[in-house]
Amino acid sequence: MTLFRVDASIRVEGSVSRELADTVERTWIEHHPHDNVLRRDLAADPVPADAWPLAATASFAAEEDRTPAQRDAVALAARLADEVSAADAVVVASPLYNFGVSQHLKAWMDLLITDPRFAPGQQPLQGKPVTVVVARGGGYAPGTPREGWDHATPYVERIFGDVLGGDVAVVTAELTLADVNPQMAGLRDQAAASRSAARELAETTGRAHARHVALARSGAA
Repeated sequence: MTLFRVDASIRVEGSVSRELADTVERTWIEHHPHDNVLRRDLAADPVPADAWPLAATASFAAEEDRTPAQRDAVALAARLADEVSAADAVVVASPLYNFGVSQHLKAWMDLLITDPRFAPGQQPLQGKPVTVVVARGGGYAPGTPREGWDHATPYVERIFGDVLGGDVAVVTAELTLADVNPQMAGLRDQAAASRSAARELAETTGRAHARHVALARSGAA
């Protein structure tokens, strides 16, 4: 059995989204020590920017009429789809950049959905647990001046939940730039509290998802 994890943060050291994804992964391994963990780091190994248009246009061409570049893009999409399809649970670490989804994550999702198995209506993750870990540098909670400015989280939830059919849970840490931005120094206590709460939720979610998969396995046995 497999846990699939995808990271999109451009940071390695100090990345809060990676830290929280580590927590989910660690909790999973505690419950399923013999399982595989498959990781895809989109910052270290990004999807080529031209892969999506090549794969998308290839879908309108007969196989014999496709260019070599289109065939390569379709093959890459199939490999990405294979990785996710093989998973029993998924962790998506999604930092908020410029109020939206990371270009690395967006490129990966766009290409993934060109695979026929992941096209709208197919629901390839039906019933599988998906943890979406979100790190937001500022404050976007209800009642804050930037409430509604987070255009990434709802999008990622829609893709993995409504389009792909996963059972999505969201873990969010806010104000993650407070420690490095002098102008946010007064928010550091709130940032620490948000991060601590997110760690606890990551553990709880990882545990719940591990149990969900264990029960599913027992039912299939």
